Parts: sequence; C-alpha cells; structure tokens
Amino acid sequence: MTSRRSHSSPDSPAQPTGSSAPSRRTVVKAAAAGAVLAAPSAAAFPASAAEPPAFLHGVASGDPLPDGVLLWTRVTPTAAAIPGSGLGPDVEVGWTVALDKAFTNIVAKGSTTATATSDHTVKADVRGLAPATNYWFRFSAGGTDTPAARTRTAPAADAATTGLRFGVVSCANWEGGHFAAYRHLAARGDLDAWLHLGDYIYEYGTGEYGTRDKVVRPHAPTHEIVSLADYRVRHGRYKTDPDLQTLHAAAPVVAIWDDHEIANDAWSGGAENHTEGTEGTEGTWAARRSAAKQAYFEWMPVRPAIAGTTYRRLRFGKLVDLSLLDLRSFRSQQVEVGDGEVDDPDRTLTGRAQLDWLKAGLKSSDTTWRLVGNSVMIAPFALGNLTADLFEPLAELLGLPKEGLALNPDQWDGYTDDRRELLAHLRENAIRNTVFLTGDIHMAWANDVPVNAGTYPLSASAATEFVVTSVTSDNLDDLVKAPEGTISALASPLIRAANRHVHWVDTDRHGYGVLDITAARAQMDFYVLSDRTKAGATSSWARSYRTRSGTQKVERTYDPV
Repeated sequence: MTSRRSHSSPDSPAQPTGSSAPSRRTVVKAAAAGAVLAAPSAAAFPASAAEPPAFLHGVASGDPLPDGVLLWTRVTPTAAAIPGSGLGPDVEVGWTVALDKAFTNIVAKGSTTATATSDHTVKADVRGLAPATNYWFRFSAGGTDTPAARTRTAPAADAATTGLRFGVVSCANWEGGHFAAYRHLAARGDLDAWLHLGDYIYEYGTGEYGTRDKVVRPHAPTHEIVSLADYRVRHGRYKTDPDLQTLHAAAPVVAIWDDHEIANDAWSGGAENHTEGTEGTEGTWAARRSAAKQAYFEWMPVRPAIAGTTYRRLRFGKLVDLSLLDLRSFRSQQVEVGDGEVDDPDRTLTGRAQLDWLKAGLKSSDTTWRLVGNSVMIAPFALGNLTADLFEPLAELLGLPKEGLALNPDQWDGYTDDRRELLAHLRENAIRNTVFLTGDIHMAWANDVPVNAGTYPLSASAATEFVVTSVTSDNLDDLVKAPEGTISALASPLIRAANRHVHWVDTDRHGYGVLDITAARAQMDFYVLSDRTKAGATSSWARSYRTRSGTQKVERTYDPV
C-alpha cells in the first residue's frame, strides 16, 4: 500500500534509537503514544513463557498440494527465548497428522529440531497425504502438545472439482485495531484455504502510521523494525493475536508479501521507508531486505519455489490454477512527481523472468479458472475528476502528490508496459477466465480489466479483478475522520464516472472477502466489520460480484453464496 509517503515530514523523525538523520515519516499523534512507547518488546509475550517449553504463537499450515501441506509452529524452549532474542537451546519438536481431531487415526508423524538460528520456528513439509481431504495436526515438545488444528489438501490435479471456497484478506495494521476479520473467516468452517495478499505485518514504529489518531494496541518492538531481531519480534507479536491464531488453525493459508513485510513502497533497490547512508541511519537496503525476508520465511508457512521470492503456482484440480506474484523484489523504482515515465518499457513491476513465467503459466493452463494473487491493483485508476476535498485525502491514502498526479505509481498504473504486455498476451492467446485477486489499497473494488481504459466499454476487457479492503489499515473515511460510509457515498460515484470499468468501490469500510468458484462463475462476497477497534466486532455481508465463465466482465449478484 502506498499511503505512507503522506506521513513524511522533515521535522517529525521516526527512526531507530541513536539515529540523527531526519526521517521520511511523520509520527501520527496517538493519544496513547507516551505510554506505549515505554512498553518493552517482551511485553508481547505472556508470563506462561516461564513454564517451558511453550507454544505461544499458535500453529499454522500453508501452500496445500494434492499430496501434502506445509505445517508451521514456533516453540519457546525457555522463558528467555523470546522471538528475536537469539537465546535458547535446541529442542526436538514432534508433529502428528491424523484424519480425526482425537488423533485416533494417525496418518503421518515425525520430528524436527527448533534452534535459535531459525528463531525456534519449525516447518514440516508433509507429503503422502490424500487429495481434497481434511486433516488434523499438532506439534509437541517436552510433553507439551499444541491444540489440534485443521488443514486441507488440494484436489488432485486431474480432479473434476465442482467448487472451491477461499477467504481473501490483506493489510492488517496491529495498531489500527483488532483482527476480527480473521475470527469471522475461521468461524465459517467451509474454507479450502485462505489467501493473504500482502501487508501481513507493518514495519512502522508505534504511532507512525495512521489509526484515526489512536493507537488501539501498541506494536512490539515500539520502534520501526530494521534488523533481523526486529522483524522476528514483530512477526512474533502478530502471531500472538488470538483471532489470527484461530484462522491459522482452521485452514491453510496461501500468502504473498507486499511492501510492509519489508518497508513502505519497497522496490528492488530500496524503499521510500528506508534511509540508507551513514552511521546512525537504517543501514544498507540489502541488509534490511535480507533480514525482512529471512524473518518472513521463518514465521510464515510459505513454500518458495525460488529462494527469496513469493512467486509460485498452486493447482486445485481442473477448476483453478493460482499464480502468486512477488511485485516487490524485481520492480523498478516508482516514478517521482513530474517524471512521467510510467510508460517507459525499460521499467518493470514484475521483472522479466516473472512476467515470462506468468504469461507461460496462463497460456498453458488447462483449468477452468486462472486466478492471480496480486498485491497491487492492476485495473487502471484515474483520479483527475475528483474534487479537491476528496482528491487530497485520497492522494494522502495512496501516497500521491496532492497537486495533479492523477494515478498511483506504486500500482500497475506506474508500470504500464508490463500491464500492456500481459493483457495483450491474454487477448492474443484467447486466454479466458483470468481473475486478479488484489489487496493493498484499503478499499473494496470490483473491476473489469480493460485493454484500453480510455475507450472502455467499447474496447475489450481482458480479465476481471476483485480487490479486498483492509483488515484494519486506514482507509478514506479514517483519514478524514468522517463517519463510516459518508465519504464513499461521495467518492464512489466520481471514481466510477472516471473509470467506467469499475463496477463498485467502497472507500470506507474494513473487512474481508470470500471467493466461491464453480465451473460457471467466480463470485466474491464482500464482508465488513462493525468496528475495527473492537475485539468483538461483528461481521455483515456488504455486496457480491461475480464473473461468469467466458465473459471477462464483472456483474453484481444480490446474494452471497
């Protein structure tokens, strides 16, 4: 998400202890900032850590295959061995997989060693399982067992799967509120998997990122994360959230990163939210990126096909081929104000190898649907017709200059040659039923993806796109501190008037999506939360849109699946 450049101010530094150089971020004044800045990192972990070994960070599974799944946990072997500490002895951790929650029908078991080198996180890549099957798993160490958790394998590659259902989420700012969206997804009990489309964590220090001027709950560590220990502590804090633990224990996750797993507006050679230079700043970009990625792969049940990247492909029977993108590791730097280089063919969002891989996979796929897990919006988005009272806060949310630049250069809009090549490939090869699933922008959208936005709807639509809103991160009404729904009522008609391929946009609410797929259609049901700041927030259905097979267009439907 590209909203944080708006928090830049040379007189409001937000940098690690000991830094003397000015920062790019303005500290958002939080009512509780004075108290939370004094909180030690270890406060993230309960006193029960004194009774080792303990599993304080839950369990998870991810990247389901027809014959296997990746299992994850983190063990705390001693009270001192908190995340990022580098302390604690090696400890043997066993894992068990069964067909029933009581573990009377065990199908696989084994053990691995948790060490300080991997922050006492462990993974078990279990194979030999049956396709399209629910399993229960748990970990154990020193006589302590984790609670039983559910996972599910993918259908066999040649299976005539009749339907699939995925939860879809993105953008969870710990300080912005509670993760009730995860709890409501877990409570459904009907998910084949859930997709996290980026910004699983945020790198900012306490109070540095907007929360309607209120820090609901403080980060750990309280400073901006830069080192490997910092990233480990932040991942550890997130994994203590009960709703996140509940969802991870209910279904396998398929995750990609966006920028905040590393730093705001990250690109291959740096980030807006990184100062590289002399002593007292944030160190080299290469070191920070390496630390962030190492912590991510330690703490997430992700199976990278290529080391250091999250782009990979999963198949769910004959129904779905899911291509997952990494739009941070290889991209060119975002254009600056006035550069006007968004059409430069030498600039790239995906990198050559990844774009070729994506094109080849989409062309060769024999599934009914081709889903693309995509961290930033691919549909064009023009802002030029918005009035100043709406354009300025929207520009702040997207990290745009407030005078005149009517596009978001951090999205595919800033890398139009990659988009043109990909959409032309879809059209030239008659590749149908491509649906982009997107996060990042903190708003909910239902879009056609036109070959030529300027002449749409006379020009063709090459694909469709469903964008989910944020779990907790600020959206438009939060920035202007208006009652929920009031800003969207004004902004949505103007956005749609300037972007005729946009069927719906909700700029104001927080929540999640549920994607239901059959051979006939792919439908996204959008759900919203009653109040992101409340741990017990309720959930309600907002709208539904679908793409019928063969149409490459979005249409509204009036009931959730």
